[in-house]
Amino acid sequence: MNAAAVDPITAELVASALIYASEEMGIAVRDAAYSPNIKERLDHSCALFDARARLVAQAEHIPVHLGSLPWGLRRSLAWMAERGRTLAPGEMIVVNDPYLSGTHLNDVTVIRAIYHDGRLAGYAANKAHQTDVGGAVPGSMPPDARDLFAEGAVITPTLLMRGDRVADETVDLLMANSRTPEARAGDLRAQIAGNVVGERRFFELIDRYGIGVVDAALEKALDDGERRTRAALRALPDGVVVHEDVMEDERGEPSIVLRVRLEKQGDAIALDYDGTAPQRAMPLNSVYGVTLSGAYYALRAVTDPRIPMNDGSFRPITVRVPEGTLLNPRRPAPVSAGNVETSMRNADLVLGALARLAPGRVPAQSGGSMNNVMIGGLDGGGRSWAFYETNGCGMGARPDADGIDGIHVHMTNTLNTPIEAIERTMPMLITAYEFAETSAGDGEFRGGSGLVRAFALRDGSATASLLAERHAVRPHGAQGGGDGATGAHVLVGRDGSTRDLPAKTSVAMQPGDAIIVRTAGGGGYGDPQRRDPEARARDAADRIACAE
Repeated sequence: MNAAAVDPITAELVASALIYASEEMGIAVRDAAYSPNIKERLDHSCALFDARARLVAQAEHIPVHLGSLPWGLRRSLAWMAERGRTLAPGEMIVVNDPYLSGTHLNDVTVIRAIYHDGRLAGYAANKAHQTDVGGAVPGSMPPDARDLFAEGAVITPTLLMRGDRVADETVDLLMANSRTPEARAGDLRAQIAGNVVGERRFFELIDRYGIGVVDAALEKALDDGERRTRAALRALPDGVVVHEDVMEDERGEPSIVLRVRLEKQGDAIALDYDGTAPQRAMPLNSVYGVTLSGAYYALRAVTDPRIPMNDGSFRPITVRVPEGTLLNPRRPAPVSAGNVETSMRNADLVLGALARLAPGRVPAQSGGSMNNVMIGGLDGGGRSWAFYETNGCGMGARPDADGIDGIHVHMTNTLNTPIEAIERTMPMLITAYEFAETSAGDGEFRGGSGLVRAFALRDGSATASLLAERHAVRPHGAQGGGDGATGAHVLVGRDGSTRDLPAKTSVAMQPGDAIIVRTAGGGGYGDPQRRDPEARARDAADRIACAE
């Protein structure tokens, strides 16, 4: 049965059911996970694919996984095929090699082939950020990594299940390479559960409608995704735009240039990153899958985010990135921060180009960093522990509304870690959690305020690693709006002394020491003189002051 032959109502029911199934997969992963980063912060993504490994449904979880999850699934399957291996019924594989799976080592991907009556019907896959996978520092994202191997254990596609039974030797391997082995075992089993839910929902649709109807419905969903994306692109003006942005190097200097040439013609768009800085011996390198995600995200945000996320919606978009650059490095360049920091700057870059192509549709720049915090070591009883989270910042003001205060923006869609979860399970106290004063960019619509969050060590000893951006370059306002304030890191010693820390650093902690993270504010939009006096009064009542 071809796509045109399927009843359109049935086709929509099948496609919508799989979208919800991918959301339900995420609920299963969340509910079964052990680590706060997955259970509390929801740092995972789930998706379903057809038998040709084309994305047909992806939950609205993490934007940085938007292009990287399908790219990684296809590369992992191709890696197996080159070695004469396939995914058999009852098997799952686990992979975290960024050059195959598409993000960084902490993002552990689990893939299951879905067979129905002996025929391959599709794939279920999910990706979850596991807090510690080895490497030089707790949290597995050392700011001074010079190659991939400093960032942790590299797992190529390896059987996690065979004959529908967990391969204990694989779980043991990941546990042996983590400072928190019990959490790794629990999180892997949670990811297995997510894929089983996706498979079960796939089976229910096939049993109800027949595999021919399901296949035709998925083909129609892919064609509809392409049609709707092309229609949205036609609404943008044609033209060619070249745009640049910068990132901060090891010394904190804004010396790393990202460049894109965006060409929009008719119902298609092409991005070319020629001129972007070469890859570096530091973890800001971003594998191609992450770069794809940033491009797809920015285009969806500016066109029509209601278009279903599937491979059809990607067809009108071409992305070329020269190999050996920061946005498409060669192995074994380190990539841990590429997934979390460079992805954010790539979103800024593409949004900036789109703002020049279609003014009035793009907000001012947001805080522009995931503000990564990794802390871990040995507690007072000698138990190994590791903590990871990203922190919100100020969202850039929109053309018709203020930015949002203290929120995860662009390539992250995670939550904060509840203070109760941190203090219950780890030897830390959260001694401050508030909006950053004087961080919002002024404007007719003001930017969002950044955050202040402080982490104090209670007992034992620890290493804190910080990875952030926008400590040297302020997030820009738009259409006359003011810039947001930059971020900052401070170490407060147990004796009360204070020391400014770089944006990218590791530092030893002893009981009584505290790390203070201040995140950047969002840029303002429009002339500040045109701001509504009542809005000014609300800001004053809320003790929100704009950046100078």
